Amino acid sequence: MREGGWARMGGREFHGVLEHVPDVAAAPERLHTPGHWVLVGDFDGPVRAWRFARIGAVTSTGRRWRGTDGWTSSMDRDAYVDGVHRVRAAIREGEVYQANLCRVLSAPLPAEPDAAALTDRLAAGNPAPYAAAIQVPGQWVVSASPELFLRIADGRITSAPIKGTARTAEGLTAKDRAENVMITDLVRNDLQRVCHPGTVRVDDLLAVEEHPGLVHLVSTVSGELRTADWAALLSATFPPGSVSGAPKSAALRVIAALETALRGPYCGLIGWAEVDAEGGLTAELAVGIRTFWWSDGVLRFGTGAGITWGSDPEGEWAETELKAERLIALATGERA
Repeated sequence: MREGGWARMGGREFHGVLEHVPDVAAAPERLHTPGHWVLVGDFDGPVRAWRFARIGAVTSTGRRWRGTDGWTSSMDRDAYVDGVHRVRAAIREGEVYQANLCRVLSAPLPAEPDAAALTDRLAAGNPAPYAAAIQVPGQWVVSASPELFLRIADGRITSAPIKGTARTAEGLTAKDRAENVMITDLVRNDLQRVCHPGTVRVDDLLAVEEHPGLVHLVSTVSGELRTADWAALLSATFPPGSVSGAPKSAALRVIAALETALRGPYCGLIGWAEVDAEGGLTAELAVGIRTFWWSDGVLRFGTGAGITWGSDPEGEWAETELKAERLIALATGERA
């Protein structure tokens, strides 16, 4: 198999698709094949992977992103605020401690857009540590993610969940810090399922990271990896805890009952993996936040917020607006 298409992530470009794995969990052994892999996982669907023939330096296309407008939301303000009230009711009843409530913005774009042009525009207007893009048959994603889902290197696995968002560090609240600690504990439990006993640790708690137009609270958890089997890794950790909730299984049920649009690769995973000739694995996967995806003539972008008992419904709506405003302005063609 050899297809066209390309990807950009980890400071490199990938070209020449050699192999496509439509569901990694169903065929994890295929990702033991040495080479350069790119992975994209839907929050509410499978994780897919492509093996590329070659990698090289990032190149700018110089092409102009044409922009789009006419954005609509899968939930308007009233519906979202009502959803926050319903999550708080589930918390009151003891069903969950926290759940992430998201909405999907969409705009019509009939012809397949130029992912490289949008990638260049975001790189200039909203640089991100885990920026990524892939445009291959059946998959179109451009992401400016600030969040590390999983890094695998030298026998260790690391995750850095984000919970807590404000325009400035002074705007971060006790609710943000409590939410971050809650999700950090969930991620610690997830990693324990694939790490050697007693090796999982919290390396950094409640660090403040600055990103274009906002700040985040970020904690870092790591451990000594016991298995590099992709089925085990995904079963233990996916979807990411920071964009689902705690307990994760209960939060996913709440999300399914309240959200009116599938998240797709938003809140899923986007990243790369390298398998060497001896089968050694290095990987860096981001949580698919601040992410655009295109299909069926529609460009989409997701935004959401973590809901706890301490949430103010109007404040959570405002947080979803804050997370979206800069990226949507760039995709629309306005100045950010």
